[in-house]
Amino acid sequence: MSAVDQRSMRILLVDDNPGDVLLTKEAFGSCETEIDMIVADNGEQALKILRQEGEYADQPTPDLALFDVNIPKISGIELLKIVKEDNVLKCMPVIMLSSAKSDQDVANCYRAYANAYIVKPGDMAKLVSIARSIEDFWLGAVKLPKLAQ
Repeated sequence: MSAVDQRSMRILLVDDNPGDVLLTKEAFGSCETEIDMIVADNGEQALKILRQEGEYADQPTPDLALFDVNIPKISGIELLKIVKEDNVLKCMPVIMLSSAKSDQDVANCYRAYANAYIVKPGDMAKLVSIARSIEDFWLGAVKLPKLAQ
């Protein structure tokens, strides 16, 4: 089944840079699959969304998450660790994003069970290519678990 045949996908993007958020939304807007992108600008807000707390009580659990490594309140790596220790959320694929190519960050993310680490590209064409690769793989090639809603 191709990504086009599947339902829409919910992606949680956690990034505190409004410019990066806008570019990421634009890049995923070029995908063939309908993407419902939920945005949090810090790790604390992301955790509330994921745990469906407070104003996010009716928010469906995302199918996939994109965490910037350097976000306020709870870092991306700490947020990843929390997610991967949670019995419900640990099955959700998490892709880490960073502007830096730090070997230490890459190693720390994979040690915390990140599904992938992507260095944010410098141009829109490359970002669109990454979004489409994510769509092709995570929406087309693999079967994702249904997480508790």
